[in-house]
Amino acid sequence: MLVVSGTGTEVGKTVVTAAVAALALARGERVAVVKPAQTGEQPGSTGDLGVVRRLSGVTRTVELARFPDPLSPEAAARTAGQPPLDVAEVAVAVKQVAASADLVLVEGAGGLLVRYDPLGATIADLAAMLGAPVLVVVSAGLGTLNHTALTLEALSARRLLPAGVVIGSWPSRPGLAERANLTDLAVIAGRPLAGALPAGAGRLGRDAFLAAARAGLGPELGGSFRGQCADPH
Repeated sequence: MLVVSGTGTEVGKTVVTAAVAALALARGERVAVVKPAQTGEQPGSTGDLGVVRRLSGVTRTVELARFPDPLSPEAAARTAGQPPLDVAEVAVAVKQVAASADLVLVEGAGGLLVRYDPLGATIADLAAMLGAPVLVVVSAGLGTLNHTALTLEALSARRLLPAGVVIGSWPSRPGLAERANLTDLAVIAGRPLAGALPAGAGRLGRDAFLAAARAGLGPELGGSFRGQCADPH
């Protein structure tokens, strides 16, 4: 079981989730992906799990709640006049899925400490209930070092196991900040980066995406990434 969280929204969590799922599926594992709360999507749209299915080929996906406004799960539920998600019930549902899967990926909404209910439950609390490590997806550019350090510090304070740091979208033409961050993120993590997926990977076909996942994720996630990204400079 693996929880995929990040330093904020739009950092590439869904594409990273799909990449991990694609590699596990290619190894012959039974893979399931759970999205506890989908926000910012109307009923009938495919949402993040649709992206995961298209890119990875995984067919067992579970969305537990959906709210139309692009807000935190707690605020989106409140705005929509719907009951908030119960994180303890989510943990039970995930464990039920895990009973018939080799790998369950749980993709959070926004960052690690985004609120899911009025009492302040977060994806970090869910990871604790599940006893699952947390893969942290980060951006490549300016500001990511502080956000990453804060996220890892929050994991440590809660005695949660980090599964690594992955750059969710590595630009085709990285600037000075991105190139420096490639080194500095590993220093902050205290270990080699667990991957860096190329920008635009979410637009690839399934075979090309699988190749990008293999090249862009580290050995601990089933790939061959060794801390280096293609850099035309």
